[in-house]
Amino acid sequence: MSNIQPVLLGADLNCYHVARAFHEAYGVRSKAFGRYPIGVTQYTRIIDFTTVPDMDNPSVMIDTLRKYADENKDKKLILLGCTDDYVSLISRNREFLENSYVIPYISPDLMDRITLKEKFYELCDEMGIDHPLTYIFRKETPLDHLAPEILGFDYPIIIKPSSSTLYWKYPFDGMKKVYSADTREEAAKIITEIYASGYPDSIILQDRIPGDDSFMYVLTSYSDREGRVRMMCLGHVLLEEHTPKGQGNHAAIITEYNEELMLRFKALLEKLHFIGYSNFDIKYDPRDGKYKAFEINVRLGRSNYYVTASGNNAARFIVDEYIEDNLPEGCLMNKKEVYWRYIPDKIVYKYSSDALKAKVKSLLKSGDAYSSMRYKPDLCGNLKRRLFIMIHEHNHIKKFKTYYHPETLK
Repeated sequence: MSNIQPVLLGADLNCYHVARAFHEAYGVRSKAFGRYPIGVTQYTRIIDFTTVPDMDNPSVMIDTLRKYADENKDKKLILLGCTDDYVSLISRNREFLENSYVIPYISPDLMDRITLKEKFYELCDEMGIDHPLTYIFRKETPLDHLAPEILGFDYPIIIKPSSSTLYWKYPFDGMKKVYSADTREEAAKIITEIYASGYPDSIILQDRIPGDDSFMYVLTSYSDREGRVRMMCLGHVLLEEHTPKGQGNHAAIITEYNEELMLRFKALLEKLHFIGYSNFDIKYDPRDGKYKAFEINVRLGRSNYYVTASGNNAARFIVDEYIEDNLPEGCLMNKKEVYWRYIPDKIVYKYSSDALKAKVKSLLKSGDAYSSMRYKPDLCGNLKRRLFIMIHEHNHIKKFKTYYHPETLK
């Protein structure tokens, strides 16, 4: 369908994954806007990227997108945000854009209700979905509430902002996506630094579930305009990033089928009347054998190419529903096993268990293995892109050597 035009806000790996899905399915080049370019979406043939320094300003975003729509009236424009900020901006300004763009997102009210981790855990409790033991710490909460007998669980603990969107608006030295504190004193120091930055919302303190990256799972779902879940794809994480600002970003995944787990989250999404793509981070707790939810993202996750690699092209569900009005009936629950990564295999081999390494080798041998970066249409004769990927992969070898210490996660 040559008249389809994806319009993406962002420049990160998520942006590249979405663009690749559209390119694989329809042969189209995505248009992307962002505040600054990032290597992963540079030197690529599948994205036309334009830098707009104030793209996160609502009026600038609206003006930019309206102008682009006026210049492309012959196209079916599909607008997707690749970060939490952009998804929120799109949803809150839908009335100014929806006459020109397909916008497959929920309302701002529902978005606010479920993206705040504090509210999300309340929903999990209502629906019988397990999550880590949690204490909500507010700016006015006394630091002596960090005592284990008040928290309700022992150290070490996990510390993270309830609102990720707000948190990144108040940068400070030593800022991390997620923190781990081994002592009450360390927790107090982290919390004090976060609030000193100007961050105004609550902070989530949680029992730290033991286990390395291979105890993590990611669940991606697509819900139609009626709030019915139409696709679910579960990924068993092999490795995550461990850099300060990339903590928790999935780097290698094998898809896995777990119908009981999927059905629990399907019930939650349909109770919420959720629309579009959702993404859950989940960890298996070996202490009680339960899968515990960390958060929901109201968009495709950064690692979403694992879904497309499984045969469930992430672009097709949107196009089938909003452009072709031909979304297949029922809920497709992925059963196909594939291996996805955006890091070199040597890193996966080095840090994975023997059982997982054997599975990776088997999937490589059978041809059920996919790399985000090694997309042939983007590499053939594209020397700059090839050079970037070589440097990118080499840098990840150094990053894992520096930041990943699995023995501390047991």
